[in-house]
Amino acid sequence: MPDRQDPPRRLRPAPLLFEPDALVAEPERFFQLESIADPGELLRRSTELALAFRGAAERATDYQAMAAAQLADPRRFDALSVAELAARADWTTDYAARMVDYGRGLLRQRGAAE
Repeated sequence: MPDRQDPPRRLRPAPLLFEPDALVAEPERFFQLESIADPGELLRRSTELALAFRGAAERATDYQAMAAAQLADPRRFDALSVAELAARADWTTDYAARMVDYGRGLLRQRGAAE
């Protein structure tokens, strides 16, 4: 019996169920601030957001510091040097050293609280 090979199948593109409207660009929205007309309300809402973001940034920095301290812990077999940590986090070596120290303090506080 001769070997018969089927011709390659050609895939058809999937039909579009709707036509995307590329000409209508969605304006950039930032927490609906652009739609607030009253300047007093705009100041109140934007201040509220700025404080929330500042708080989130501070909390994230605390977690960065704790992670830096853990990664630089000399008891780890794969501990990173301050220079390696700085390169990984895109920090200066001085800032990385300060973050490690700060993180160690946070970890001590966390351990004392538990």
